[in-house]
Amino acid sequence: MKWALITLLGIVLLILFSALAVTLFVTATEKNQHLVNSELLRDKPTADSHNSKTVVIVFSRSGNTHVLANYIALRYNADVKVISAEDYALGIPGWIRALYDARRHVASITPEQLDLQQYDTVYLGSPIWLYSPAPPIWQFAKSNTFTNKNVVLFNTYNSKFEQHFIDEFKSLVKQNGAISFSHQAINRGRMGNQLTTQDMLDVYDQNYQEVPHGS
Repeated sequence: MKWALITLLGIVLLILFSALAVTLFVTATEKNQHLVNSELLRDKPTADSHNSKTVVIVFSRSGNTHVLANYIALRYNADVKVISAEDYALGIPGWIRALYDARRHVASITPEQLDLQQYDTVYLGSPIWLYSPAPPIWQFAKSNTFTNKNVVLFNTYNSKFEQHFIDEFKSLVKQNGAISFSHQAINRGRMGNQLTTQDMLDVYDQNYQEVPHGS
């Protein structure tokens, strides 16, 4: 009995140690990516044109999706609007909250609504969390109207996304007035063996050379 308890305690400690190691690795990697991406975003400032007919709206924790958003905006001379969500700030608490909320479609975001009247095309960007677009982009889609807009959802992810979540997102923006919807996604690979930022942008160019035509 004594040895069984010792063995069980050893297993529990091993699981806890492994979970802590993964948490520290992931959050440290995210912080490093954020530092690198912050430099890239400073070097290539966001496009901003009051005459633009395209807007790119993005939520990003470590900055990977934000870099892609900026790249898309520069390609199409689009405005960029950044969504923030304090609940998912970099660090261990924000990462744990992101995991807990990953399958939820609600979040506390700033701004929650934007005036989109001048735009014909609206890009909505976020990372994929547990196979679904991150909650902040769902919240934004719920809180805004897209009457007569072409909506493009774009995501970066580490493993995969599940198509039924994309279909649900399409239904949501169509219910809110969108006349077309298309989806763009870049698989960056698992942490520790991910595409570089330039490789990510090259893959985007290879896969999405033309203006999207949704359905």
